[in-house]
Amino acid sequence: MTRSFDKASLPSRHVSVGPERAPHRSYYYAMGLSEEEIARPFVALASAGNNSAPCNTTLDAQADAAQAGVNAAGGMPRRFNTITVTDGIAMGHQGMKSSLVSREVIADSVELSVRGHCYDALVGFAGCDKSLPGMMMAMLRLNVPSIFVYGGSILPGRYHEKDVTVVDVFEAVGQFAAGNCPIADLHELEKVACPGHGACGGQFTANTMACVGEAIGLSLPNSNMVPAPYSTREQIAIAAGAQVMELIHLNLRPRDICTREAFINAARVVAATGGSTNAALHLPAMAHEAGIEFDLFDVAEAFKSTPYIADLKPGGQYVAKDMYEAGGVYMLMKTMLSGGFLDGNCMTVTGKTLGENIDQVTWNPDQKVIYDIRTPITPTGGVVGLRGSLAPDGAIVKVAGMQRLVFEGPARVFDCEEDTFAAVEAREIADGEVIVIRYEGPKGGPGMREMLSTTAALYGLGLGEKVALVTDGRFSGGTRGFCIGHVGPEAAEGGPIALVENGDLIRIDAEIGTIDLLVPDDVMATRRTAWVARANDYQSGALWRYAQNVGPAYKGAVTHPGAAAETHVYADI
Repeated sequence: MTRSFDKASLPSRHVSVGPERAPHRSYYYAMGLSEEEIARPFVALASAGNNSAPCNTTLDAQADAAQAGVNAAGGMPRRFNTITVTDGIAMGHQGMKSSLVSREVIADSVELSVRGHCYDALVGFAGCDKSLPGMMMAMLRLNVPSIFVYGGSILPGRYHEKDVTVVDVFEAVGQFAAGNCPIADLHELEKVACPGHGACGGQFTANTMACVGEAIGLSLPNSNMVPAPYSTREQIAIAAGAQVMELIHLNLRPRDICTREAFINAARVVAATGGSTNAALHLPAMAHEAGIEFDLFDVAEAFKSTPYIADLKPGGQYVAKDMYEAGGVYMLMKTMLSGGFLDGNCMTVTGKTLGENIDQVTWNPDQKVIYDIRTPITPTGGVVGLRGSLAPDGAIVKVAGMQRLVFEGPARVFDCEEDTFAAVEAREIADGEVIVIRYEGPKGGPGMREMLSTTAALYGLGLGEKVALVTDGRFSGGTRGFCIGHVGPEAAEGGPIALVENGDLIRIDAEIGTIDLLVPDDVMATRRTAWVARANDYQSGALWRYAQNVGPAYKGAVTHPGAAAETHVYADI
C-alpha cells in the first residue's frame, strides 16, 4: 500500500525540503529524480556486495530488487555499498587480523553514509560473517526504521556421495599433513566444496547471525535460511523494501525491537542451534549500540539453560538448506516458545510480536533437522561460557557434538597462530596437551584472529578431542573440538594467559563452566613481576587505531562508548 508521508520530522528534510535546500535538490535532479520523488522519504539500501567471495556476490542484485518494494510503498531508494573481509579467504594468515576490525568499519561506514545523506530508513544486505553484526550494529546505532536481510547460504557441495562444506577442505589439509589424504583427493574436494553463490553452509558465524536477525526481530520471518541461489531471495528483498516503509509509518525503530528480552531470545536461538561462539562477541556489541548491558556472562547464562535441538554442522549432520527445508528459524522457535524458552512478547519488524508471528507457523513433526524441545539432542546449549583463574573475564567453548566435556593436561604455549600451525603440521603436538595460543586478542593481535586453519588441521590429524586449545583469540563458527576462545583478560593486557608456561596444568570443565590454571598464587605473583608487555608489528593504520580503542572481548570488543554515552540519536535530528 502506497502511503503519503510528511517529512517534517524525518531526517531527509535536511537535504530536500525548503528553499535553502535547492542546491541539495539539484544533485537529485542530476540523477534523474522528479520533484515528486524527491519529496518522498529516502531509504538507504546498504549492500555488502562484492566479488571478494561467494558470500557476497548476490547482495547487490538483492539490494537492487528491494528498490521495487520501496518505490511501490511510497519511498525513494538510495543504494550504497560497504566493505567485507571474508574469513574463509583471510583465514590462516595475517589477513585474519582484519576480520573483526571490519565489523567496526562496516558499522561506521553505514552510519556515516546514512548520517551524511540524511536517510530516513535502512535496509541492510549482508552475507559474510562480520558484515551481519556490523550491519545490525549500524541499525541500532542510527535507530532509524530498519530491516536486516541476509544474502543466503551456499548450497552444500557433494563429494563421494556426501554433503560437504568448506570446513571439510580445512580438515582435509590436516588429513593431508597426516598422510591420510592424497593430494589428488584434496584437489578434487576443493573444487566441489563450494558449488556457487552464498555464505558458508553450516551453522557457522554467518548462519548463526542470520538466525539472530530473525530471533531478535530485525529480519522478516523465515527469510534468512533461504539459500542464496533461490529466486525467492528477490521476493524477500522486495518485501523488505516495502515493509521498511510501513516501519516509517509506525515509527517502529530497532531499539523498540531489540530489547534485553530480545537479546536473550537471540542468545537462546544460538544455543539451540549449536551456533558460532562469535555470537558471544556480536550480541554484546549489538546491545552496546542500544545502551543495553549484555555481556559474555549474560550470553552464557542464556546458553546454559537452553536445550540444543538443531542438528546442524559442524557438530551435527545438516546444513542451512536443510534447515530451510525443515521450516526455518521460525520452525525452531515454534518449539522453543512452546517449551517456555522464548519471550513471545518481543516486537518484530512485521509490526507484530514474535509470538504473533510464530502463531502463523505449524509444527512439522516429519522434518529431521529440528528436534522437539521436549526431546532435545542434549539438555543444555551447544555453546558454554567459562570462567576461572585462567580467564577471570570469561571464555567460551562450543560443545555441540562433543563427547568429552572435561579436560586436564599440561600446557604447550605458543605466542602466535603461525607457530602453532607449524607445530601441528609437523605433528609435534602430543595427546593430552592443552595448546595455548596467546597475543592474538583484540589488542594483542591486533584484531582477534580466528583459528580455523589450526583447529581443522588438528581434527584432520585425529586430535580433535585428544587435545584442548585455549586462546585469547577466537574461533570460526566452523571450528569443532575442545577449543576455548575469548580468554580474558588477554595476554597483551597481562592477563593470566600471558603468564602460562609449558607444562603448567590447565583444567577445563564445560559441564560446570570453569577454566583454571593450576599454578600456586605465589608462583603466579613472581611471574607477573617479571612480565613485560609486548609491542606488535602494527604501529600505524586501521589495525593500530583499532588496538588503541578496542575494549575487552567479554563486552563485545567494541571501540566506542555506545548508546549509554549518547546525547542524541541520529533518527531524531
